[in-house]
Amino acid sequence: MPPIDQITVFASDHPVGTAVICVIALVLLALAYLVLRAVYRAGARFFQKYVAPRPAEDVLTIVAASIATGVSAQGMWRFSGDVLGFDGPLRLLLFAFIEVAVITSAVRARRNMRENYSAGIDGIAVWTLTSLSAVLSSMDARSPAEAVFRLAAPLVAAWLWERGMAIERHRITGRARINWRITPERMLVRVGLAEVSDRTTSEVDAHRRLTRVALAAKHARALREAGASDRKMRAALAKLDRAMDQAVEHTGLAVDANRQEALLSQIGALFNTSSLIDLSPPVPWAPEPEEPAARPALPVAASLDEDDEDEIEMLDAAPPIVDTAQRAALMRKAREYWDKQIERKFVPRAADIAHETGIALATAREYRALWKLESRAHALIEAAYNEHGIIDTGTFPAIETQERVLTVNGSSSGR
Repeated sequence: MPPIDQITVFASDHPVGTAVICVIALVLLALAYLVLRAVYRAGARFFQKYVAPRPAEDVLTIVAASIATGVSAQGMWRFSGDVLGFDGPLRLLLFAFIEVAVITSAVRARRNMRENYSAGIDGIAVWTLTSLSAVLSSMDARSPAEAVFRLAAPLVAAWLWERGMAIERHRITGRARINWRITPERMLVRVGLAEVSDRTTSEVDAHRRLTRVALAAKHARALREAGASDRKMRAALAKLDRAMDQAVEHTGLAVDANRQEALLSQIGALFNTSSLIDLSPPVPWAPEPEEPAARPALPVAASLDEDDEDEIEMLDAAPPIVDTAQRAALMRKAREYWDKQIERKFVPRAADIAHETGIALATAREYRALWKLESRAHALIEAAYNEHGIIDTGTFPAIETQERVLTVNGSSSGR
């Protein structure tokens, strides 16, 4: 007889029992609905309070660590039964004591990290207890593969916990724990396979080609000053010519003002390396030098002739716009004039430099402010002050000459 027929026959024969059963079934369904709704609401509250605010990687870390801890607990269940001989309720109560201790230490370590920014002794306890659980679980393995698996599962859980702690520590403190001295990035930079800056490939290639030109020019100049043979000079000049051809072809040196300026800067630094030994940098821990007593200002001339006024107006005019090559040529001309005057024991004025070389007065003042710090010029300026009381301001010679001097507002012009 089909089940539906059996139910119909039972209901016809026992109407009261059928009614009682239906009432009990309805009550059970109502209770099941209430229980499921309570569980759903509790799960929703738990999700909104603990899961939703966390990043996805933290949630996945907790899930994976829980799975790994379950695998470790299953190994300890077998170990407690096969090795220790626990059975029944005793086995159920005692098999996972290490896993409980690991979770307790992990919770304490996280609290210590949030309060003291360090996991402390509890962080060490997590790794120690995890390793102990892994070893005990693997001792009851039936094969080498199972032993490796038993060893790996607890260590994976500990590693995921450690990474979660590191991410949260960085989020709270804003800094990493340590900076490793040996990293893949540093090794690649060390062997020359990576760049420490964000330069593009074309910028790196252009810099290297310009550096080859500057080094080849320095080598050729050193051979010429050393009186090298014609064969060596021809080889050095040929190398310089090849480097220059490649730089012009691949870097746009002929039309790029920035590249031209960079090349001139490299050549200037390489050609004046010997000047570094004559520098006298200040001692950072030395006391501040006392300021010398102020000298009376030079008298102002009563009148100026028309030629002097025209010369001053010409020097104070706005500097003309010149290209990179002309600017480099004017700079070399000014430097040659400066060196020649220093050889004569004379520190020229900025106006003298501008008048003799044709550069702007403002540019001449900048060059003079740098060059007068060199040892020979500084010695002349210091001697002029010690012997004649002349303070160098950049507007008159440091050492007076026998020529007629015209003083205008603190500046002078040798006629």
